[in-house]
Amino acid sequence: MNYQELIESCYAFIKGIEPVGKVASYIPELSKTDPNMFGVHLLTTSNENFYLGYNEIDFSVQSIVKVLALTYALEIEQENVWKRVNMEPSGNPFNSVVQLEYECGVPRNPFINAGAIVICDILYSHLNNPAKDFLKFVKKLCQNNNISYNAKIAKSEKKHGYRNYALANFMKSFGNIKNDIDEVMDFYFLICSLELSCKDLANSFILFANSGKLLSGERIISKSKSKRINAIMQTCGFYDEAGLFSYRVGLPGKSGVGGGIIAVHPGLYSIAVWSPRLNDKGNSYLGLKFLEEFTTLSGASIF
Repeated sequence: MNYQELIESCYAFIKGIEPVGKVASYIPELSKTDPNMFGVHLLTTSNENFYLGYNEIDFSVQSIVKVLALTYALEIEQENVWKRVNMEPSGNPFNSVVQLEYECGVPRNPFINAGAIVICDILYSHLNNPAKDFLKFVKKLCQNNNISYNAKIAKSEKKHGYRNYALANFMKSFGNIKNDIDEVMDFYFLICSLELSCKDLANSFILFANSGKLLSGERIISKSKSKRINAIMQTCGFYDEAGLFSYRVGLPGKSGVGGGIIAVHPGLYSIAVWSPRLNDKGNSYLGLKFLEEFTTLSGASIF
């Protein structure tokens, strides 16, 4: 498979599409992002790299980080994680309060905001220095010691995070948040502000294409956990557009309102795409188009 040729063909295809969507503005600091940026990076399980555009420019990964937070939490609490968060698609927007009322404060899955807040609460209970320890974990995954949080974005999210605080308080009323809400929310906003490049994302997610191991051979999670996290990405990784992504792209993946998308083909590669203009579901408009074209031209998905 000539991945570089595929990437260039897909880029030529999306260049002919009129830009649609807007940069996320409900987090004011994100609205400063240049909407015309585009980058892609593909890493194979045989350690080959293929890329185009701004593949090494850092951007706010936002909800993509929730996959890595879940991975860390599963290593700490194992299957006990699923006593506090479910693994079902929500069918609702990522910040919806509705289902929590009917499901007694237990979030549908770990990738919607409520679920990620519970995961942060779990990590906060176990880590000596949650912000520092989590960053160290991600640095190991992406093989880059220079990554960091963006304090301005975290502050901006906190200032306008009324709905997220509502989710946390509601779950606290059911006993599903164990720590101080302000401390948990500060940690949540901070990890969502993490800035990575497409190259960093491809590196950090290659373990889900490589049966739970980094390309160095170091095992991060078991093969079984890798399979299960891929399954949750497949069914829950794109808010209330997960079914459409499965239909059009056919790969496990996760999106973020910073405009990034990471996708994984188990056994073959991880691929990260960044284009900040979002559709009305909060997913990168051109990122989705690119990946759809990519799996169409390659003729390969997990199905």
